[in-house]
Amino acid sequence: MAAMSDYLEQKLLDEVFNGVGFTSPATYIALFTAAPSDSGGGTEVTGGSYARKQVNVNGGSSPTWNLAVTEGGGGYLVDNLHDITFVTASADWGIITHFGIFDALTTGNLLVHGALTAPKTVQNGDTFKFAVGDLDIIFR
Repeated sequence: MAAMSDYLEQKLLDEVFNGVGFTSPATYIALFTAAPSDSGGGTEVTGGSYARKQVNVNGGSSPTWNLAVTEGGGGYLVDNLHDITFVTASADWGIITHFGIFDALTTGNLLVHGALTAPKTVQNGDTFKFAVGDLDIIFR
């Protein structure tokens, strides 16, 4: 399950109810060792060759996500159509517990965030990957 950030909630409400345009941004997956919240924060991984992973380019020809479908728990789901593989860690990244999706490679605005099903320790030489279908974004 994922949560929408305060930033994205505002943008979507303004677009739907006030006609204030919002262009779908390029998106980047970030990894966290402490949970972000709807307003941001958390502890994003740093160092050891870590970088956010770009997962779609606005207007790109190869979508990263399937179209939203009804989810068994009464909401809607999108998940990744391709493996999302980060660079190999050149130092320990720690215990990854959460992810965030941003609109920029660095800083930027948090769009969505959520907890991993199971935390994963990433050490020097490890590679972190979301296999096809493993990164579920569910809104209820």
